[in-house]
Amino acid sequence: MRFRLGYVAMTLNLEDCSPSGAVTYTTLSKIPDEKARLYKLRQVTKKNLENTLRILKYNKAMDIRVYRLTSKLVPLATHPSLQDWDYTADFQEEFKEIGRFILENRFRVSAHPDHFTLINATDPKILQDSIRDLDYHVRLFEAMGLEDYSYKLVLHVGGLYKDKEASIERFKENFMKLPDRIRLRIILENDDKSFSAQDVYGICTELGIPMVLDVHHHKCVNHGEALEEVIPLAFETWDKQKLLPKVHFSSPKSPKDFRSHADDIDYEEFSLFLRATRKANRDFDVMLEAKNKDTALLKLSDVLAQSDELKRINRGEFEMV
Repeated sequence: MRFRLGYVAMTLNLEDCSPSGAVTYTTLSKIPDEKARLYKLRQVTKKNLENTLRILKYNKAMDIRVYRLTSKLVPLATHPSLQDWDYTADFQEEFKEIGRFILENRFRVSAHPDHFTLINATDPKILQDSIRDLDYHVRLFEAMGLEDYSYKLVLHVGGLYKDKEASIERFKENFMKLPDRIRLRIILENDDKSFSAQDVYGICTELGIPMVLDVHHHKCVNHGEALEEVIPLAFETWDKQKLLPKVHFSSPKSPKDFRSHADDIDYEEFSLFLRATRKANRDFDVMLEAKNKDTALLKLSDVLAQSDELKRINRGEFEMV
């Protein structure tokens, strides 16, 4: 059994390398000239794309092949007042260069639309905005030439709206109405408040969606199932996919603030998780959701390398022995 480690969006080990530079619409609207407003947007976007490529090159050097792209790559891309801006055409070559690097180096990249993207929304406007946001993320993949549906978008089921069963049914109905270019990229994650791993597994098996098991969220919301029981079920939902099963892992910030992510990964907790995966007996990828990003990954990698139960293949990949 082998596993790979990945991290989210930002590296702490490259100077001036944020891929999430932003400009608010309020700030933009104060610029009187339309050309100047567009110049500002293009300037920030260009820097974000340049930094994304820098991060990917750094990841290659660090043996990190699992990476989550920021959702803030193109500022204000989904704002209703900027729908005429064709950012993929403006940065056609930059997107293609990023995509070529991803493909040539066999990176597993994904994105995670934020918690305002609600497929099971009761408000038609929120649903419309959510679909617009999903379309934006897919456009990024398509502009990069990542046409293969293996480049995924992680979603939560959404809101409870005081009726879990009705909310699940609404998710299913709206999910099936999505165009293939969006629907076939979605993978579903259990959350820390409303929808447990058991809930998500049921939806995923019915709709044929791969499930991302979030270990931290499972500790927050469950029905008494042991982690050893849940992992094989979550992995099973990947049977018809090209990709390895994927897991999210983070450590709680504190007992009082349990739902928040800690700066780093607790080694003992991660070791217990690894032992729980042995029953599944298959390779997988782990997205680390730690505040210290790649620093936390490399720190964990160095500690794991000392374990008698593991063989380090490189800084981002291990074999369980």
